[in-house]
Amino acid sequence: MNNFRRIFRFDEQSLNSSSSYTAGTSFGTQADGSDSSIYNNHGIYEGLDPTTSENKADFLRGEIFENVKKIFKKDCPDENKLLSIAEDLHNDEDNTYYLNEILEHLKNKKGDHYDFAQQQLNKIVGGTPPTITSPLDQFEIISWIPIEIGDLYLSFTNSSLFMLLTLSLVLLLFHFVTKKGGGKLVPNAWQSLVELLYDFVLNLVNEQIGGLSGNVKQKYFPCISVTLTFSLFRNLQGMIPYSFTVTSHFLITFGLSFSLFIGITIVGFQRNGLHFLSFSLPAGVPLPLAPFLVLLELISYCFRALSLGIRLFANMMAGHSLVKILSGFTWTMLCMNDLFYFIGDLGPLFIVLALTGLELGVAISQAHVSTISICIYLNDATNLHQ
Repeated sequence: MNNFRRIFRFDEQSLNSSSSYTAGTSFGTQADGSDSSIYNNHGIYEGLDPTTSENKADFLRGEIFENVKKIFKKDCPDENKLLSIAEDLHNDEDNTYYLNEILEHLKNKKGDHYDFAQQQLNKIVGGTPPTITSPLDQFEIISWIPIEIGDLYLSFTNSSLFMLLTLSLVLLLFHFVTKKGGGKLVPNAWQSLVELLYDFVLNLVNEQIGGLSGNVKQKYFPCISVTLTFSLFRNLQGMIPYSFTVTSHFLITFGLSFSLFIGITIVGFQRNGLHFLSFSLPAGVPLPLAPFLVLLELISYCFRALSLGIRLFANMMAGHSLVKILSGFTWTMLCMNDLFYFIGDLGPLFIVLALTGLELGVAISQAHVSTISICIYLNDATNLHQ
């Protein structure tokens, strides 16, 4: 079989000689010059005359197999498997334009058809097909230690780990600045940081919550201080490369905001009793408008739990996704091994650095905004919009 070779005959005689072609035959020339109808070992036609339309598709399918074999022979020596890749590529298509497109992609080693052939090869040899990473992959919650109790599914995830890490870092920081933890009479940098946080929350409580004495206001100080500190450290911890941004998940931010909303509502009833419900009907409202206004005020009040969680979740998720997209674009340009792309990469690189600084500011400001919102809601619950 090795002494056969493809021939290309463009004269009228060859065209006439191929007119007796029937399915299952092909025309070749042996070393001695005699014609013979043969298949190769894989059923691919050899010696076809490409000038006839009925033979050209078979000829191109044979060329596709030869190119697949040439490109992937080293990775997969089994020619039967390579034949299956070629068949998946052309799918017995008779459209010569389509078959030529496949051949062009294979010869250039790029394009959709080449990528498809590569994926099929990876499946055959047991490899993993190339995947395109999404900017949202960084927010995926991965179960590390699955725990099932009856129908209740609990799991220790990457989110759980980073929340514990954040809590541990905050507790260690506050421990080390105390006298027992090694704090000094003359404050060091860490002690100054904790004092700055303490003064900031104290001033926030005194400014935003009115109508109460200083001692009563201090009852709310621990809750607001913990909320600010925990939110701040969670947001900043998410800026560390290869870490996990806990506050980028709505379920977590909503859980925090909903628990605070319930607590603030309980404080409102404790301070004012059933008179707390009067917040939904301000004084001087005409009676015909009262039902509509009560409904609107109740909806507005209940949506505070949603708005507090959505604001933090949306800002953190959008910012991290944007940084991820531009960072991937910048890295791709750096890996082009081309001076033009390397020089052009300076622009996106500076944009990524600027966005990282902006995202750092957003992480701090969102903790601040959340804390101010909680103080305003407490003020409304205790003073009934007065």
